[in-house]
Amino acid sequence: MSVGNTAVTTPVPDRPVIVCETPQDECGVRDVLDRLGDKWSVYVVVELASGIKRFKELQRAIPGNISQRMLTLTVRRLERDGLVKRTVYPTVPPQVEYELTDMGHSLTHLVKSLADWSIAHRPVIAASRAAWDAAATATATEI
Repeated sequence: MSVGNTAVTTPVPDRPVIVCETPQDECGVRDVLDRLGDKWSVYVVVELASGIKRFKELQRAIPGNISQRMLTLTVRRLERDGLVKRTVYPTVPPQVEYELTDMGHSLTHLVKSLADWSIAHRPVIAASRAAWDAAATATATEI
């Protein structure tokens, strides 16, 4: 389904079909993809799935050297969406902890399914990319 496409003309038996009421509705998919499709949100969800973490602990656990600013923006967006709970303790300096909400925890099985799918299909995807790249290179050479 592409943005603006609200129906599938020839549904495949035994496969669910998403049908939106209006093109503007997009079934809420855009909101979810915008949040979880960014570079860092899934990492934060995965790290918080194991339990409460302080800011620096969370930052160190995320691969790829996420900056303090980007982690702050990411957890704020996840908090705004109701996926992460932020708790500030009145100490000097303030201690801040992050944890998944119930809704955030309900997302973890989907993230795990996506990761499992990715791992299972990695060799096929790599082979497909190599074949496509070879064909594209051959076509470019002919031109």
